[in-house]
Amino acid sequence: MPLFNKTPFSYDIIREGEEIILQINCETYSKVPALEDDPVTMSKTCDILNEAGTVSKIVYFQRRNIEYDYSQTTLIKEIAGLYKKLLKQKDALTYSSFVYDPSCTKCITSWYTDVRNLISNTLRSDPIGTYVELKRLIREEAIALQKEQDQRCHKCRQKHLSLLNMLFQLLSKTKLISLAEPHLAGYKIGSRAIYRTFFRPLIKPDFLFTKLMSKFPEDGEELDSYTLGNAEVTIFQLPDTVQYLYHLNPPEFRLGEDKYEILDSARKIMMEHKPEKSEFVDPERMRAVFYNIGHDLIEELTDFKKIKMSEKEIDELTQILVRYTVGFGLIELLLQDEKIQDITINSPMGEIPMFLVHSEFGDCKTNIIPTVTEAESWASKLRMVSGRPLDEANPILDTELSIPGARSRVAVISSPLNPSGLAYAFRRHRDKPWTLPLFIHTKMINPLAAGILSFLVDGSRTMLVAGTRSAGKTSLLAALLVEIMRKYRMITIEDTLELPGEALRKLGYNIQQMKVASAMTKGTAEVSAEEGIRTTLRMGDSCLIVGEVRSSEAKSLYEAMRVGALANVVAGTIHGDSPYGVFDRVVNDLGVPRTSFKATDIVVVANPIRSADGMHKWRRVTQITEVRKQWDQDPSLEGGFSDLMKYDGKTDELQPSDDLINGDSEILKSIAGNVKEWAGNWDAVWDNIMLRAKIKETIVKFAVKQEDLELLEAPFVIQCNDEFHRISDTVKEEVGSLDSKRIFFGWNEWLKRSIKRKNIS
Repeated sequence: MPLFNKTPFSYDIIREGEEIILQINCETYSKVPALEDDPVTMSKTCDILNEAGTVSKIVYFQRRNIEYDYSQTTLIKEIAGLYKKLLKQKDALTYSSFVYDPSCTKCITSWYTDVRNLISNTLRSDPIGTYVELKRLIREEAIALQKEQDQRCHKCRQKHLSLLNMLFQLLSKTKLISLAEPHLAGYKIGSRAIYRTFFRPLIKPDFLFTKLMSKFPEDGEELDSYTLGNAEVTIFQLPDTVQYLYHLNPPEFRLGEDKYEILDSARKIMMEHKPEKSEFVDPERMRAVFYNIGHDLIEELTDFKKIKMSEKEIDELTQILVRYTVGFGLIELLLQDEKIQDITINSPMGEIPMFLVHSEFGDCKTNIIPTVTEAESWASKLRMVSGRPLDEANPILDTELSIPGARSRVAVISSPLNPSGLAYAFRRHRDKPWTLPLFIHTKMINPLAAGILSFLVDGSRTMLVAGTRSAGKTSLLAALLVEIMRKYRMITIEDTLELPGEALRKLGYNIQQMKVASAMTKGTAEVSAEEGIRTTLRMGDSCLIVGEVRSSEAKSLYEAMRVGALANVVAGTIHGDSPYGVFDRVVNDLGVPRTSFKATDIVVVANPIRSADGMHKWRRVTQITEVRKQWDQDPSLEGGFSDLMKYDGKTDELQPSDDLINGDSEILKSIAGNVKEWAGNWDAVWDNIMLRAKIKETIVKFAVKQEDLELLEAPFVIQCNDEFHRISDTVKEEVGSLDSKRIFFGWNEWLKRSIKRKNIS
């Protein structure tokens, strides 16, 4: 904030890129400085604009900063310009140009007073009222002119009417009056309500950088509303676009003046200690330290200023304080919304609202506009969090962000790649890992597909989860990790930590995360993905999970697939919209030999399915395909791909192929060949797949029946998986085979007992 003197309506001119910002200090002004509500503010602003010259934005500084964008600034600038023009035309105001007889003083005094007052005073403070008053005066003067009998007075009145018409025409040509004209029915001079139609400022507390369009859209249709802690979310359908509006009303924009004062003071004190790079190594601990310091500071400030606040109110202020010191502001609130999938922030900052993808309403624009200052603050923090550069030599930064209640992948681009500054994309991840029952519930897969995937994971197959961007590849891979038994060790390799490694560790998994260099980053000390994969082969018996196959690490991955085949699961994600698309990318783009591609056992393809009107889309697994080994050049032409299941648009779910139904699956038979009870017995294999499908389906049915979707989350699903394996082992010991009916009966009884205990507790 610039250093103003304390005089109300002192001002400064600030340049931010192409913006020329008129910043007006109203800290000691007794009213809220709003063009739409305060005639003094409008009048003073006209005077300032005529002094300041060219500006593109007006910002008033008070407890809250009130900002008018270019289009609104243009409206008031035009009025200020007209006022300045009329002041120069002194003849028009002294009447020397239209009075025929200087000795006549019959009407001059009243005419002079009325017009002079309108132009000198009312025009700046109430241009719409001036326009309406001129219209009234013209109408009255026209009637008086018709009745005037005195010839000398008749000529004076003509001159007076000409002047009124001239002023009226000049004012009517301004854009503000043109916009106001259709709304003047029933208008009363002095009313400010009409100005709120044209002046809608962005309002934010002065300690924040984010701008917020706080008012609801007047013509918007409310579709949904819900709360995020103390924040309020409302979804609107707008009349002029197919895009919805995601309107956020956070607690920091609803605080009283006392609380704003406390927060502003606390922030200034806290900003004296800027976190060092070393503190960002452990963001969770850093936030805890800053929270405790902030909490104590706010308590001291409330005592010093003799302001009474409850412990809950102090906690709320502390959370806001941490968000705007070491945190990421309103981004944190958005990421805590489980219905948000993606957030995009385009450049140039300060001009464009954030956009997001909502799980129920799809693409939405928001009422939040981040500023240049805030964007640069985020970039600095992300550099420290990631340890990766973001500069002219490295204009791309890929990293992850972990905040209370949410995890996110972040992509940042800067100049010279982005000539207009910084731009961001946040991909939100769930706190808890996805599970196959959750995907059944959302219809991404059906129970049979879940049964097959579970069978393949237990069969230690090599798998690639493919799909387009935002298809749910990483989420599906995370769900497959939940299917791995907790007794096995896992190693994950990612350039940006998206897989729920920490969550799985807390759930008892033996998991080691490895973070490798991004393919787009140069000159860092990080180990390459290729070397990371090779390292895992020297780290003992482990399942290997690669977050995303992007570049030269593909060759190392296929080396791991060949080594790991028939021993442990090897899996990863890759961009591709079909099995052949995966083959083409792996072989032709990433340089893996054709014969090495045969190390892939299964390709699972996930793609978004769109509605006919293009307004809606849903995530679906569209293919589960095995890669057969009897081909030489092109698996597509030589029968190398065999669909086990394929998506049917009519039924909106995966359907089993004839090959699967008839048991013509080399991969499933290969798994069976390593299990004594299943070797050469397709019926037994199919029976086990159906058992797994039935178990997954039962979990979903119980969760829906109990109205407890927590039963679909990883903690409970992992218990269900463990119990399935334990009961299977017990039944095998008792009867000498994997009797599906006995296994399901035992597992189902355990499920009922578990849910009953859960409900009691």
